[in-house]
Amino acid sequence: MIFALYSYEDNNDIGIVSSDKTYVTPLRTLFEKQKLAAPKDINALIESYDTFFPSIENPIIEKCPSIPLKKVKLLAPIPYPKRNIICLGKNYADHIKEIKGFTADPSDIPEHPIYFTKAGYPCVGHNDTILRHENATQKIDYEVELGVIIGKNGINISADEAESYIFGYTVGNDISARDLQKQHVNWFKGKSLKTHCSIGPWIVHKSLIPFPVCLNIQSRINGKIRQDSNTKNLIFNIPYIISDLSKGMELIPGDIILTGTPSGVGLGFNPPKYLQPGDKIECTIEKIGTLTNYIEK
Repeated sequence: MIFALYSYEDNNDIGIVSSDKTYVTPLRTLFEKQKLAAPKDINALIESYDTFFPSIENPIIEKCPSIPLKKVKLLAPIPYPKRNIICLGKNYADHIKEIKGFTADPSDIPEHPIYFTKAGYPCVGHNDTILRHENATQKIDYEVELGVIIGKNGINISADEAESYIFGYTVGNDISARDLQKQHVNWFKGKSLKTHCSIGPWIVHKSLIPFPVCLNIQSRINGKIRQDSNTKNLIFNIPYIISDLSKGMELIPGDIILTGTPSGVGLGFNPPKYLQPGDKIECTIEKIGTLTNYIEK
């Protein structure tokens, strides 16, 4: 299933997106047919998924009224994460080469994952505007990333068990203020300006994505390809990330892990190609979809 949070006729609702991505079925109507109370948000949906959804079949969904997707406004599927977004830095070898010398730490292939967090409260979603914050930054950059959504509590998870702790996947755009990132050394401030965390356009349940995850990943600026890679090129793959991250640290349902970005970011060009007013950013991951945002004019 594909789950979306959307706005329609001034109401926000959770929906199941059709396989051809043309319609959305309101979740509440599906639950009403089952005489159940619908989850209040996608975090609650994630927590209740194993209880309710395995028994729901496509014919049941198809009998419920649906809405053409073009008539709704897609929102960030988890606009208010329970915790900061968990991010990985330097997780594609080609990206490490293009940013060599930018950060204070050595730019060789890391021996261990580089973790940092990013405030997204709220996260923005598909077709939303990214604010420029001219009083704070002059160097805004894009980073397409595969987002992994955790589905259940877990600590000290083995790599072999990792997939069972995943709920699904989304597209992330880790917008970065490069001047702040450089100035403060620690990346948190430069990664956490308002509207600088975009996720969406929805969450694809893990049952629709073959594991291990091997997906084409791209970004386009004003229609021109900037980043073009595949998640098979991750230095630390998803099972390793989940296992390593969970050593002594409990992962919880709804946690969002952004797994890193490939080469082609604006910083990597000479001279750099930072985002400009009115730019259109399209982040696409195979089998998930395209997340589009616009830079404030």
